[in-house]
Amino acid sequence: MSNPRVRKIADRIQVVVAEMLERRIKDPRLGFVTITDVRVTGDSQQASIFYTVLGAEDELASTAAALESAKGVIRSEVAKQLGMRIVPSLTFIPDALPESARALDEVLARAKEQDEAVAAQRGSSYAGEADPYKKPRVAEDDLDDELDEDDRL
Repeated sequence: MSNPRVRKIADRIQVVVAEMLERRIKDPRLGFVTITDVRVTGDSQQASIFYTVLGAEDELASTAAALESAKGVIRSEVAKQLGMRIVPSLTFIPDALPESARALDEVLARAKEQDEAVAAQRGSSYAGEADPYKKPRVAEDDLDDELDEDDRL
């Protein structure tokens, strides 16, 4: 979708669909819908409309059914507003962004809790041994060897 014309078409479709859902579609199954993104193919034949719904899973399912039933009315209004010879077919796709954002928030909250736990333990004890300086080790076998050599002399 690097073509600026296709991007303008996608932006216009997003505005038209959002206005249609706000003003003209009066389906009781339709929940609080937000159109997050519209992607149009390079040949302007198909438009994927991504949406989010505020609420639980049952509201998402009822909104999906309402959007599918209103697809024809929305497409005819898009055709009227765009004034193009070929009108893209519309596909409504629930956006996965809220779920991934929620998962990311949970991961960040867990990391913050772990950081707080580490910070709470920071001053209570030292890492490592009480005496961190290395001392030369003297093995008992070495002492015995030295004594044996002194006895031979």
